[in-house]
Amino acid sequence: MRLAVVLTDPTGWKSVDNKNRQDANLAVADLIQFIGSSRSGLYGHIRSYIIRLTGPSDSFLVNSDEKFLITASAITLALRPFHNGKVRWPYAAEQYCVFLLTIPWLTQRLPPVLLPALKHKSVLSPCFSTILISTEKIVAEMGKLDKPNIPYSMIMMPQVGWALANIISLVLDNVNCSLTQGLDYDSYVRVVVALSEKLLAWLENVGSDESPVESIDMVMHEPTLKISYIDLYRPVCHQCHLMKLLAILKGECSGKLELPDVAFFYSSMLRIFSALNPNVGSLPVLNTLSFTPGFLVNLWEALERSFFPESNPIPENNRNKLDEDFEKKKKRPTIDGGKRWVAVLHKFTGKSPAEVDCTDLITDDLKAISVHDDFSDVWDIGSLKQGPQGISKETSCVLHLFCATYSHLLLVLDDIEFYEKQVPFTLEQQRRIASMLNTLVYNGLFHSNSRKNKTLLDASVRCLHLLYERDCRHQFCPSSLWLSPAKQNRPPVATAARAHEVYSANLRPEDPLTGQSVITTMPHVFPFEERVQMFREFVKMDKVSRRVAGEVTGPGPGSVEIVVRRGHIVEDGFQQLNSLGSRLKSSIHVSFVSECGLPEAGLDYGGLSKEFLTDISKAAFAPEYGLFSQTSTSEGLLIPNTAARYLENGIQMIEFLGKIVGKALYEGILLDYSFSHVFVQKLLGRYSFLDELSTLDPELYRNLMYVKHYGGDVKELSLDFTITEESFGKMHVIELKPGGKDVSVTNENKLQYVHAIADFKLNRQILPLSNAFYRGLTDLILPSWLKLFNASEFNQLLSGGKHDIDVDDLRNNTRYTGGYSEGSRTVRLFWEVIAGFEPKERCMVLKFVTSCSRAPLLGFKYLQPAFTIHKVACDVPLWASIGGQDVERLPSASTCYNTLKLPTYKRSSTLRAKLLYAVNSNAGFELS
Repeated sequence: MRLAVVLTDPTGWKSVDNKNRQDANLAVADLIQFIGSSRSGLYGHIRSYIIRLTGPSDSFLVNSDEKFLITASAITLALRPFHNGKVRWPYAAEQYCVFLLTIPWLTQRLPPVLLPALKHKSVLSPCFSTILISTEKIVAEMGKLDKPNIPYSMIMMPQVGWALANIISLVLDNVNCSLTQGLDYDSYVRVVVALSEKLLAWLENVGSDESPVESIDMVMHEPTLKISYIDLYRPVCHQCHLMKLLAILKGECSGKLELPDVAFFYSSMLRIFSALNPNVGSLPVLNTLSFTPGFLVNLWEALERSFFPESNPIPENNRNKLDEDFEKKKKRPTIDGGKRWVAVLHKFTGKSPAEVDCTDLITDDLKAISVHDDFSDVWDIGSLKQGPQGISKETSCVLHLFCATYSHLLLVLDDIEFYEKQVPFTLEQQRRIASMLNTLVYNGLFHSNSRKNKTLLDASVRCLHLLYERDCRHQFCPSSLWLSPAKQNRPPVATAARAHEVYSANLRPEDPLTGQSVITTMPHVFPFEERVQMFREFVKMDKVSRRVAGEVTGPGPGSVEIVVRRGHIVEDGFQQLNSLGSRLKSSIHVSFVSECGLPEAGLDYGGLSKEFLTDISKAAFAPEYGLFSQTSTSEGLLIPNTAARYLENGIQMIEFLGKIVGKALYEGILLDYSFSHVFVQKLLGRYSFLDELSTLDPELYRNLMYVKHYGGDVKELSLDFTITEESFGKMHVIELKPGGKDVSVTNENKLQYVHAIADFKLNRQILPLSNAFYRGLTDLILPSWLKLFNASEFNQLLSGGKHDIDVDDLRNNTRYTGGYSEGSRTVRLFWEVIAGFEPKERCMVLKFVTSCSRAPLLGFKYLQPAFTIHKVACDVPLWASIGGQDVERLPSASTCYNTLKLPTYKRSSTLRAKLLYAVNSNAGFELS
């Protein structure tokens, strides 16, 4: 080895003088050319030697060590062809790439002092050129290599995978965060992209062969080389790497890179990390992409130029008045820091300082956006009519990277940054992003059913969902934007519902998204009323299938009979119905027992009594019962009481209430209750993020925002990674992470702390109760049916429409019994009085008759049973009538039949007074 090294270096030949130097150089050149050729077999032998090295042990640090000298000599010979300008190095470069760059953990096996030679641009640049010129040939030669006979597990990774990992390790210094100086970074980026595509193709084939990548053990188990394969890619997660590439893009450094090149590079890295790092996924790469200044904006500017040319700008009058409101908010005075510090300290430490005021950081109720539907065509982007198939490969890659990166950023972007500071995008840009994704996904489902577009569609769907859910919470987009793609060609409701059921029944997890999955993937393109009709169509089809299967769906023999005591309606209902499971869909006959223990007259002629559902809900959802509590917001929405899990049968009772709500939805019976947005998110299978805390605990949310944006040293607040929970009068300290009580909150980890608190309150704390309620709910309502709606729409589905009623609609769908008709005098007076009521009073009348203060979502045509006015004949003596006296009897109601029992009043003033008195007495049937 030493002789070969000397012979290939003519400067060390003592016999060379000026006369024979040219001959010596030619002889050395011939020798080096032979060394670099496949005939010598040198690179194969060096490969075999290096693979047997266990790593840079301490003995390598001693230059006189024999192993070090052998290793140094081997590397010297391998690099000889690259350091002699007269040698035709492409042959050697091919050998070097095939035999040495494919050595598993190459840089970890060699002594550090030798690595600079391998990292030098004179070695890497010709290798990169060779790979780019002969990619297929090089990869094919790599595939022919015998897998190394090594006792530890790493042999399942293909040779091209090791070449890719080693190139990244050689170009990037993971310790010092530096790149090889003077390198042709254009070639480097393109080589990584080319090899990544080969590796990803291999990974995809592994998956198709039902050999999951997760089963590959890619950790080197030798004590000196305990490192995972994916760790070799860590250098690309350094921000300095991305900043270097961005500098080349801006012309600040030499190079010819373009944005699609960088996009291809990082898009490949995202896919590799996701495939090979199942526990963490692409999180390290996404952190770098999301928080590198200017990168996301660069991606969007390229997409905006492509999809929103200046010739077709969005109309100025289509902008949201909200933009002006946020500009005004920016100018408001800064909140007093001392008061906010006290509030934070009080909230997190449990200390009791004097009560202080805490000004809102953001306005609780954002104004709704009012935009004319005439401009809805603006949101349907023509260049995306064919979905991913209609855009170039370069644009598709930039779009994939943008969606993946922005989805990640949206998870940590709070409402102050999104709406007030409007970073990284203005609200107008946010609307354009939403319209781009909305159009792309909708058309992509219909025009793209190939696997090659799956990655882009998956990333686009995730980003679209995050923007839509934020808009549902605080609107920044006009409703016409979300409806726009399907405005012209959406199928009829019944057809869409049936196609969706067939599609869902035959769907496999690996199947790509198609047009039939529009309802599941992006139901918001259908107007809310149409989705309600779909829901009723799903229920209708389910009842038909059950009837065909021989199940009892109506009253009669075979229905379930239960007896319920008025004073113990929750307990009796739980005991008799909880074990029925999906049989609760069937007809259930209810018999009530009065407080005196006597059976009540039959109020139920088949089917589960509406009165039973409303009464059991009223009792079980009452905060004093202990299963549910109300949020601290002004709406007082319902959410499971975290203490319920300590009650006897608490979890089972929560599950039972899920079945009750499911039965009400299944039968189309309205319950006058609304659940917290956070709780409904769990029922819809969606994760809750930081800003949703404002709908649950506004004070805690404001305090967390203060910590997140705190300008000083957060250590001043004396916080740690714990939270205090109260249960039955006792305080329990819960660690947010292992050893959290010993971990102080600092400026470096405050973001992690803020999201840990939010995650506990929004997800971990109520998850067991939410799961129990979900189990009960889905015994009757399929999850795919629920996902038609967002949280607000779910509440409307459960409790009805707006806080007012359409008097004309109610009048057109009212039945008259007992002798009344539409032309009866008292009936005419009734409608006059109802029309003159305030909205709140009309809702009170509706609740008096039906037990729910809101109308059915699709109108009173769908109220079951129909709204009925029944005549109660009450004669008044003639002399009393002449004297101005009217009927004294009060109206009453049978809520189980949605029936108003209305006496024959002669004057509107009497009818108005008596009706309001009855309504405000909060009584119905027993009043008469």
